[in-house]
Amino acid sequence: MRALIGRTTGALALAAALLSAPAWSSLDARETTREPTREPEPNTRVPAGVRLYLPTVFPDRIVASPVQDAGEGLAVAWRTDASVQAPLLEIVEAGDSPDLGEPRRIRSETRPLRSDNGLAHHHLAEVDDLVADTLYAWRVQGGGTWSAWHHTRTAAAPDAPLTLLYFGDTQNKNVSLTTRVVREAMRHAPDARLALFAGDLVSGGDGEDDVEWGEWFEAAGALPTSLVVAPAAGNHEHFEEFEDTPRERRVLGAHWPLQFSLPGNGAPGAERTTYWFDYQDVRIAVLDGTSALDLGTAQAQARWLDGVLARDPPRWSIVMIHQPFYSPRAGRDNAELREHLLPVIRRHGVDLVLQGHDHVYGRRLDEDGRLPVFAVSVTGAKQYRLSPGARDTMAPVAEDTQLFQVIRIEGDRLRYEARTATGRLYDAFELTGARGARRLVEQMDSRIDRRLCARAETLKGRSDRCWE
Repeated sequence: MRALIGRTTGALALAAALLSAPAWSSLDARETTREPTREPEPNTRVPAGVRLYLPTVFPDRIVASPVQDAGEGLAVAWRTDASVQAPLLEIVEAGDSPDLGEPRRIRSETRPLRSDNGLAHHHLAEVDDLVADTLYAWRVQGGGTWSAWHHTRTAAAPDAPLTLLYFGDTQNKNVSLTTRVVREAMRHAPDARLALFAGDLVSGGDGEDDVEWGEWFEAAGALPTSLVVAPAAGNHEHFEEFEDTPRERRVLGAHWPLQFSLPGNGAPGAERTTYWFDYQDVRIAVLDGTSALDLGTAQAQARWLDGVLARDPPRWSIVMIHQPFYSPRAGRDNAELREHLLPVIRRHGVDLVLQGHDHVYGRRLDEDGRLPVFAVSVTGAKQYRLSPGARDTMAPVAEDTQLFQVIRIEGDRLRYEARTATGRLYDAFELTGARGARRLVEQMDSRIDRRLCARAETLKGRSDRCWE
């Protein structure tokens, strides 16, 4: 009992001492625990004067992309320094022994590119005559060395189940903040075979284009060599030539035609940035919204899309474009896309239109309440704010949220899920029924609550954005 009284007396004495202490001591305690003022994060993590992504004899930036019939082949792009000319790609059916057998060899096409990281050689190779639904091991050659052996499975039969991933803009701070989203996507969809990126993979135009592409590939990790990657070109894949002069014009950046080996079946005037391919029972047509809006190719792309969608159509169809048909950001209205391209999409009963550009999330149906489903999403760090109109016409919507989408297709059923950077389910629906008679069924179980931006301004003081 005496010990208990002693402890109680000591505690009372300590409390009295704290209450009688000068006011400055409590202020000083708060000062020492206050969170320091955060500075805006730079666009890349590479310090000024550091050259992290110089090309070498070792092959890097290796990415597989689909050919027109993804069950019969694939295409690969990679980079080395300028000492490597026309290197080989080796491919063989994957097996369990380290003795993979005698591989088939394909000679690449080499093109030079001079950038902020000096002169590099980019190599493109296309592989045909592959067997559907088969796991292949392949590697690419550098200067006196080779890459690792990578595994990629070809597309299966049309009626086989398919899982694919869809990412909105990555664009900024890719290593810092895109990395986690890509890894979470691969964790949630380990069976995915195809990844769609809706444009603005990098920011560009700041003299660090090659550093940004280096960061994009580092952030993507194993994805570009495990899945086939189909990207759309965004406005940040273009740049303004002769800016602020009477000769100013929009030009496709030099990296785009070399960074990916894409099907050469695009629309006239936009051959390098539009293409289509079949993956199992899905036809995917990739448009170039920047070329349509700024370079006058909207009508040519519409005629091309009409032909693509009419040609022996499979069960499902997806159109991907960077700029949205119905913009969820205030001050943007891509009316020319609706005028020329939307009638084609309606006429052919497209199921999904996947978009980026506006750095928020929003989903809606067409104006008459019918398909297609229009989705706008964002993967990267830059976050905008929703317009009042978007809040009235789209549901669900989100601000201040990094997302990836998992799309699973089996027979006459398509399930779409939008998940946050931590894997939580934000949006889900199913499309069911035969072509021409599909209906949308909302999937509400396990969705988290709506997310809106709670910040008045960014760290840079911009009130029109939520984060940058």
